Amino acid sequence: MSKKPKWVVEKEQSKKAASAETVWLFGLHAVRDALLNPKREKLRLMVTQNAEAKLADAIAQSGIEAEVIDPRKFNPPIDKQSVHQGAAMEVKPLNWGGLAENCIGAERPRVVLLDRVTDPHNVGAILRSAEVLGASAVIGTRHNSAPETGALAKTASGALERQPYLRMRNLADTIVELQRMGFLVLGLDGEAEETIETLLEGRKGDPVALVLGAEGPGLRQKTKETVDHLVKIDAAGGFGSLNVSNAAAIALYASIAR
Repeated sequence: MSKKPKWVVEKEQSKKAASAETVWLFGLHAVRDALLNPKREKLRLMVTQNAEAKLADAIAQSGIEAEVIDPRKFNPPIDKQSVHQGAAMEVKPLNWGGLAENCIGAERPRVVLLDRVTDPHNVGAILRSAEVLGASAVIGTRHNSAPETGALAKTASGALERQPYLRMRNLADTIVELQRMGFLVLGLDGEAEETIETLLEGRKGDPVALVLGAEGPGLRQKTKETVDHLVKIDAAGGFGSLNVSNAAAIALYASIAR
């Protein structure tokens, strides 16, 4: 029997590791929304008696059996500093599917892409803004963006269960694919000459993808070269003073407002 090529073995190992991966969600909001999400595979629920009472309707609807634990012995496998509010649940990561099925179909599609944004709190806040402002999806990369974690879910305050969060292999390839779908791809850069509003004047109905970089380094050079235009947020101060999650919310709003 011929030996499998190294890349085939690595791909199979990666797939096997992904299928075995689980996430511990914590906090009443994050756990409640996951319990009520039929697409979320739920494995284990740990609650204190007080948390069980607050989540009773969601637990009943989900069908999962809760482990009720004395608060003094409540010790789920999460960071000791986590504000869990007496509720923690082990789940499988969500599978949102591919790019086209999530990004095509909305009346005025808006997509947020993240270039090396690794802080789960920032990504959680961006997911929350994306849900409120009607974005089709938030897109990161598999190796340079925050994965699903309890901290991300808690910051997202339930949005992780409803807002598509895709992690693609390569950001530049994803940008090109969106361009082929008809998206106008804008990269946010504090040094850009045009504002989002100026560039979108007269074309607010067009599908738009907004690319944001990590605080500090910003967009990578390859990203800057691949987007259609570099734009800045129209502000009195410098763009660099904005947190990336705030910038995402403002950019989304600016791209939607007429």
